[in-house]
Amino acid sequence: MRLKSFSLLLIVVLSAIPAASSRAVAQEASATASRAEEKQGRLLLVLPFANQTGQQSLDWIGEAAADILNRRLNSAGFLSISRGDRLYALDRLGLPLNLAPSRATTIRIAENLDADDVIVGSYTLENGQLGFKAQILDIGTLTLSAPLTQQAELKSLMDTLNGLAWNVARKLDPSYAVAEQTFLAADSPLRVDAFEAYIRGVTTDSPTDRIVHMREAVRLSPSFMPAWLALGRAYFSNQNYDEAAETLGHLSKDDPNALEADFYRGLAFFYTANYMKAEDAFAFVSLRLPLPEVVNNQGVAASRRGRDAGPQFQQAIAADPRDEDYHFNLAVALRKRNDIPGAIREIDAALKLRPLDSEAQTFSTQLKDPSTIKVNPDPGKAIVDDSLPLERIKRSYSETSFRQAAFEMEQLQSARLAALPPAAQAASLVKDGEQFLNRGLILEAEREFQSALHADPNSAAAHEGLAEVREHSRDVDAARQEAQKSLTLQPNVPAHLVLARLDLATNQLAPAASEVSAALKIDPNNANAKGMKQAVEARGQQVP
Repeated sequence: MRLKSFSLLLIVVLSAIPAASSRAVAQEASATASRAEEKQGRLLLVLPFANQTGQQSLDWIGEAAADILNRRLNSAGFLSISRGDRLYALDRLGLPLNLAPSRATTIRIAENLDADDVIVGSYTLENGQLGFKAQILDIGTLTLSAPLTQQAELKSLMDTLNGLAWNVARKLDPSYAVAEQTFLAADSPLRVDAFEAYIRGVTTDSPTDRIVHMREAVRLSPSFMPAWLALGRAYFSNQNYDEAAETLGHLSKDDPNALEADFYRGLAFFYTANYMKAEDAFAFVSLRLPLPEVVNNQGVAASRRGRDAGPQFQQAIAADPRDEDYHFNLAVALRKRNDIPGAIREIDAALKLRPLDSEAQTFSTQLKDPSTIKVNPDPGKAIVDDSLPLERIKRSYSETSFRQAAFEMEQLQSARLAALPPAAQAASLVKDGEQFLNRGLILEAEREFQSALHADPNSAAAHEGLAEVREHSRDVDAARQEAQKSLTLQPNVPAHLVLARLDLATNQLAPAASEVSAALKIDPNNANAKGMKQAVEARGQQVP
């Protein structure tokens, strides 16, 4: 499974660069992927924690633990298996979806999903304190790690589970450098009751109840984007396509789940015959992650608008030549161009893959009957023929495939960075970190800044980025230390402004004014520094 998607991405990405450098990058990417496999490249399966409290009303916490560990470990750079794929594996094995598996069954599930490690756990309740225990089962060696534990009251559930996720990340990769406080701040300001509503919505079998729970979750914590995604998907499953498109639109294009949201948003637009918006949504996804099902859907939406979708279907076939639907769709597109031999070639390929496809059989007969051929009066445009079958759209989204492909593209990018001088590596990583920070993804941002410092320990920009991460996670002392390290290496405006904000937050007006003054001496026209100057002077402190 991993090799197939990695090959697909290499084809897509390397096609844009010269052959010699393509081979070099491919070799380096392969080596990088092998090194990553030893640590963060391992495929993780997180199972719901076992409820040992004796209280059925707390069952939801088991799924909550799996959800947070999955999200945090993915943000940390590990590759974990989605809940949907876990449930699919249980169904294939003929096991109940709410099963609390034995060790032997856990190994069967992991092998079915090609997982390298399984995270298992449990939780208890004593004297009002929830106690969590997590262990890592290495499928290769069949060894179980020592327990990792965490304990707190229910009101501190988010911090408890995020702290446990940090401990698991450190156990999986002892060199992992992101601070625990960054994990704790990752879900801020998610309320526990909103998270409970979200988890109850995720686990319910009733589509109506799922919508009720998710609407409550977004009401209580409007900034919790996974709940908006789940609500949009619930509307979609219920065939409320207008509501689905509107709800999924709440996720910004920078959100980690934006690709999944726009895939289903594209389908929602498609099913309401809004083909232009559907094509735009699929194009947004395919531009960032050109998996064949997305490119195919972009082509189908374009075809509904009377445009030639042949190039998209050809791209989908190049990525996955064994999918019959892509050959079928290309046959229809070629027939619209009046390329009868090409259409026959593709429909024959489709029938070779699925001989009993009755629609393809009928189309093949039609293509091979000269009396059905219409002359195209304008070869420069696709022929309009109502007798032609409609191209087929892909309705399924594999979250794991998308995340895996994104992970492998990250490995390819790492390989390219490895060829750069240390300072250039650091500069590129800092730029990525700043983009994550601007999107509010502080855990991902810290990963990039830490990697930048690993490449170049004297990167003032990386220390300044870490200072902003610490500021966001409310670790004031660490934020101040990183800003001062940055300034020691190189005077810069952002680090002075971090210190100014920290001073202003504690009403230390004179030090804040001094930092703003220093920033303006470096760049008198800096808009952020001017804004801070106004903020300080509004408190009655003049900036020299």
